[in-house]
Amino acid sequence: MTMPIRILLADDHEIVRKGLRSILATKPDWEICGEATNGQEAIDEAKRLRPDLVIMDIAMPEVNGLGATRQIIHDLPGTEVLILTMHETESVVFEVLQAGARGFVLKSDAGKDLIAAAEAVVNHRPFFSPRVSEILVRGYLKHPPENSPSNRQLTARETEILQLLAEGRTNKEIAERLQISVKTAEAHRSNLMKKLKFRSLGELVRYAVRNGIVSA
Repeated sequence: MTMPIRILLADDHEIVRKGLRSILATKPDWEICGEATNGQEAIDEAKRLRPDLVIMDIAMPEVNGLGATRQIIHDLPGTEVLILTMHETESVVFEVLQAGARGFVLKSDAGKDLIAAAEAVVNHRPFFSPRVSEILVRGYLKHPPENSPSNRQLTARETEILQLLAEGRTNKEIAERLQISVKTAEAHRSNLMKKLKFRSLGELVRYAVRNGIVSA
């Protein structure tokens, strides 16, 4: 008897999770083994349940989907991650690839693409929505490989700092959360602003929202 494909759903909106369940229910040999409402919960549930596939939103509280994806891929090499999000900017696409996810589907395309995407990714094959593929091609044409945007993207720690700043956390709160000194937190903030060439926190927040790191 073939073992069912076990899937963990990670999205902070209950209505989205219900919608995903209804789409995936058309596959009788697939099992929704758990749900998570934030990135940290997704990491914890993935470690506990060891699913074959995690379907992950990007903009979630605690730890965003990119950070959760990195941690899950690192800790559970047998688990694949499929990103499902409404954000389709070039930087988001490259961040997803860097995080280690094998698939990327836009929420607007979930009705027609989710089953095919899940089947591909769980069998260790890449899958991208047509619009995401177009973004990848445009990005490649605009930036030669040696100067690809992926080489200029934020590190995992920088993305973590960005999310916390965009959520309104102070340097002290960031230091406590990441178990670093306030001085180190301040340095991370300064370096992040310089790297992104921002002069105000407002610009940083808009960037985080536009790229799906935090919800609007």
